[in-house]
Amino acid sequence: MNERPDWDIYFLLLAQVAAMRSTCLRRRVGAVLVRDRQILSTGYNGAPRGVSHCEEVGCLRERLGIASGERHEICRGSHAEINAIAQAAAAGTSTARSWLYCTHEPCIYCTKALINAGCEKVFYLYEYPDELARAVMEESGVESVRVDPSKLPEIIFR
Repeated sequence: MNERPDWDIYFLLLAQVAAMRSTCLRRRVGAVLVRDRQILSTGYNGAPRGVSHCEEVGCLRERLGIASGERHEICRGSHAEINAIAQAAAAGTSTARSWLYCTHEPCIYCTKALINAGCEKVFYLYEYPDELARAVMEESGVESVRVDPSKLPEIIFR
């Protein structure tokens, strides 16, 4: 019998499920914003509502050979963390004192948005190549916790 996951693992598993909705051709990212063990919102990386997704029109950053973590401004998609914040805002849900569970470490844009949204702690599975984001996260006092992906159980459906 599988062990029942603790809360942090549970929310990281949900972030992985959210990532399955991603339409990014480079990296599938999912995020879950939580407060007091209650889900506030979820997000995944992809184009805004009503805008063609990269899987439909291609990836400009890929065509131009731009490295991961660079030139976010020419990407048509929004990051999972930003989309989770936007979903909460659209529903009128405060993100103050929230914790983020994300498949990947936030970039600098998402880090700044999370800080301003009142996020207090970030859990992630995979590192992202953004030293400035790490420095700003630390300076802001937002705790950042990397969880080893091997700690997540394999999900078995019966």
